Amino acid sequence: MTGAPLSLDESDFIVEHLLASNLDGKQISGFVAGNNAFGLEVYLKDYATNDERAKESRTYLVRDAVSNELACYFSLRTCLVPIALSDGLFSTVPAIELSNFAVNERYKAKERAIQKVGAYVLAAFIRPIAQYVSEFVGAKWLCIYALPDDKLIGYYGKLGFSRLPAEQESFVYSHVKPKYDDGCIFMYQPL
Repeated sequence: MTGAPLSLDESDFIVEHLLASNLDGKQISGFVAGNNAFGLEVYLKDYATNDERAKESRTYLVRDAVSNELACYFSLRTCLVPIALSDGLFSTVPAIELSNFAVNERYKAKERAIQKVGAYVLAAFIRPIAQYVSEFVGAKWLCIYALPDDKLIGYYGKLGFSRLPAEQESFVYSHVKPKYDDGCIFMYQPL
């Protein structure tokens, strides 16, 4: 494909739970994450199914509605974010964590006219799911542990995510940062 970028709408993609998907194993095993995010590939290929069955997170596959290709995937789960108060006390903010989020580099390479797939998926699917869930369980933030890449941090900033003040960020890391996210940067946005 060449020419101007296509505008996207919800009919361009199909979103489904991992365990409800009719994608074959080849499409999942062929998923390639960019930005040195090999861990996101490993998660999808080796751990997502077990986490889904154990109800530790819910993974969604985003397929191109025309080609049926796997374009993107994301995983969501609930979390509590600790916030330091005065005198050694702390509170928590209920949140929904975007625990995994990656666009398939193979899909992006083939569909050059489709740009900003990640931004589109966040706006069209991830935020609406998080907002819907927050109506039932109460959650104030959508949060992510972003890979420590300045370009990626800037990208998430453009998508509406913010960092906490340095002292609060350190407090989060010292209390709940999962080993899986070691070295990653906590970011959030209000729901």
